[in-house]
Amino acid sequence: MNKSNVVNLPEWTRVASRDEEVKKTFGERIKGWSQRQHMLQIIASKKWMLLLTVMGFLLGRAMILDELSPFAAAYFAVIVFMRRDSVLPVAVAIIAGSLFTPFPGGLVIAAELIIFILLYKGLESFQRIDLSYAPMMVFVASFMVGLFQTVIGPSLSWYPLLMMTLDSLLGFVLTLVFLQALPLLTYRQKSRVLRNEEILCLIILLASVMTGLVGWTVNGLSLEHILSRYLILLFAMAGGAPLGASVGVVTGLILSLADIGAIYQMSLLAFSGMLAGMMQGGRKGAVSIGMLLGSTILSVYFTGPSDMMASTWETCVAVVLFLLTPRVLISTIAKYVPGTVDHSRSQHEYARRVRDLTAERVTQFSQVFKQLSSSFGQIPRAGEAGKSDREMEHFMNAVTEEACTGCIRRSHCWDSKFYQTYRYMTDMMTTVEECPDITATNLPPEWSRICGKTGEVLDVMKSQYGLYQHDMRWKRQIYDSRQFVAEQLSGVSQVMEDLAREIKREGQAMYRQEGQIREALEKLGLSIHSIDIISLDPGHVEIEVMHAYTRGFDECRKMIAPLLSDILEENIAVTSEVSVHPREGLSMVIFGSAKAYEVSTGVASAAKGGDMLSGDSFSTVELGNGTFAVSISDGMGNGERARMESSAALGMLEKLLQSGMDEKLAVKSVNSILLLRSPEEFYATVDMALIDQYSAQTTFMKIASAPSFIRRGSEVIPVSASNLPIGIIQDIEVDLVSMQLRPGDILIMMTDGIYDAPGYAVNKEIWMKRLIQELEGNDPQEMADSLLEKVIRYQGNDIHDDMTIVVSRLDHFRPEWSNLHVPGLSRMERPRTVS
Repeated sequence: MNKSNVVNLPEWTRVASRDEEVKKTFGERIKGWSQRQHMLQIIASKKWMLLLTVMGFLLGRAMILDELSPFAAAYFAVIVFMRRDSVLPVAVAIIAGSLFTPFPGGLVIAAELIIFILLYKGLESFQRIDLSYAPMMVFVASFMVGLFQTVIGPSLSWYPLLMMTLDSLLGFVLTLVFLQALPLLTYRQKSRVLRNEEILCLIILLASVMTGLVGWTVNGLSLEHILSRYLILLFAMAGGAPLGASVGVVTGLILSLADIGAIYQMSLLAFSGMLAGMMQGGRKGAVSIGMLLGSTILSVYFTGPSDMMASTWETCVAVVLFLLTPRVLISTIAKYVPGTVDHSRSQHEYARRVRDLTAERVTQFSQVFKQLSSSFGQIPRAGEAGKSDREMEHFMNAVTEEACTGCIRRSHCWDSKFYQTYRYMTDMMTTVEECPDITATNLPPEWSRICGKTGEVLDVMKSQYGLYQHDMRWKRQIYDSRQFVAEQLSGVSQVMEDLAREIKREGQAMYRQEGQIREALEKLGLSIHSIDIISLDPGHVEIEVMHAYTRGFDECRKMIAPLLSDILEENIAVTSEVSVHPREGLSMVIFGSAKAYEVSTGVASAAKGGDMLSGDSFSTVELGNGTFAVSISDGMGNGERARMESSAALGMLEKLLQSGMDEKLAVKSVNSILLLRSPEEFYATVDMALIDQYSAQTTFMKIASAPSFIRRGSEVIPVSASNLPIGIIQDIEVDLVSMQLRPGDILIMMTDGIYDAPGYAVNKEIWMKRLIQELEGNDPQEMADSLLEKVIRYQGNDIHDDMTIVVSRLDHFRPEWSNLHVPGLSRMERPRTVS
């Protein structure tokens, strides 16, 4: 043994050493990864700082009307409030750019920045600083500098005062614009729809930056013209003709203000942007051709031959830059422009991520409820707990403390003759349990020789036994309540699990299928506003269509549903129709899978003794997912209270089944509710048939109910099960009988008032089969009335108990309109669903 320990010691030392090395290596990797992440964040921050600095330099140089510089102070104010980390380099860049403006432009801009900083520090010291104050602070700073410049100027006239006020107002407006536009550049927006004013503000910011390039040329080509056309190409490719023309108008307007001689640029850029956007479907090459055509055509009218060639070369350089631009940048822009394909795709991707996250959370909650249900279900039954050694010991100690405390023979009995005394107490307890009303005279005579206070011990034991029974009764109720909670938690867990499965089953956006439906409907001359495909699963199709309807024509049932039935190769029907905008004639129609089978029912009932109110209840309801429920319930006794119990049992059961709860668990839940809600003994029978209208597979749920019968031609098939009614005992047995029905089958369900009518001397099943076979016709209501009349006549026109008959007939579903085939339209390909 010692030798083995000696041999293993070095091995354990080596393992510990390796563990330390692994920990050290892993720690170094984590540290290195953190450092790399920090370095990437620094690089990203520096990148944005460099971009903001370049923009500041150009905005510091930008001027309009040859004497106004409203861009610099507005841009600097936004940087101070939103990007404090870039204030110093941006301020230096703005002042450096202002040095390229006519004297004293640089001094004026520097003074405006200084006054703005003083205002900011002053408000900050009083804790009154707020982003909403930025436009007014810019106005005050520009106005003070302009007023000082005008006062010390050569002459004080209305024109300098007017231009000073105009410069201050432009700074005020541009601050509002830059507050909207700058976050769009520097902050990453996820699944965000840009408003029209935000897009406009962004275009104004970019055009203002390009104003700083006015006057700079390379080989005779103007840089602001090249970049403006490049910008138009980007937005035209991303958003089409409307966005391209808008960018052209705004950019041309701002550039023409910076250079009065280039006023024609507004028309030229707007027309070029429109042509480029119209060619969006042809990708980059077609958009480039549109820009070339637009700029060349208008250059012929506005400029001479030499200027036309310069404009063409400027457009060619912009086209080359555009062709070299990665597709990712254009897609990124398009994601934020409403109405584009990229934006719709990004929105659907975001919705898919939200859907997956929701399904995951619902699954987690389902597992929590399942675990809680398991925890509640592990509580031992009260009866078993009462028979444990601990309960016996507690009972024995209570009797001993009360009966033997003042006895002089206590030490003799419990010390010297412990086993004899303990056996005597145990036998007496057993006797009291078997016969709680026993008296001292009925006790065995040998017990009096063992204990001289047998009568007192018996009284104490009977008293303690009563307390014990009371305690056990409460424990049983607590156990039943906890079992009910456990079953409910299990049911909730199942419903949430099914919900998570349904969420995951939802397919991705089906653009091609929606386009195919739109094309087919437009060929029929229908005005379709929107089409949303929720599901294309066989048997669970759901399509939402908003269209302009014509009163009295009912196009959705006569044309759209037959057309969808043809291309989907499945019967489609209108499930709901809502008028969205009655004045505009718009209607939202939901189309869904039509049932393969339909159920028609008839009911006949009579109360005991000819009274008005019967204790029986019946119901026919659609539970969802194509399941049709036909149910009947018989409450205990007759009258209003029996009717309340039977209708409550059916109502609760239907609601639980509609929520997706398992059939057996739903019945047990209703049983527990009936047990707990009333201390009196009230019960009800339940007879329910769950008919799948897609496959005709039927599940019979029979709880203490009379047999049901299926008439198939001349054959009558009984359906029965034996168990107790709900509301009597906690552990109820639920028998589920499954059968495959056929078209033309007639299902007859009844309460025991009908089935027990012939009495005990007659074979009830054979008697009922004969009555059903003698029924004529196949109308459910006529059959129910005829069968009830036969039973009442058999009893001599006396109604001894409440009677209710429900007759249901299963038939093939026949669409109101036949399928509508459009020539040249192929069948729709359905995507695979997520399991």
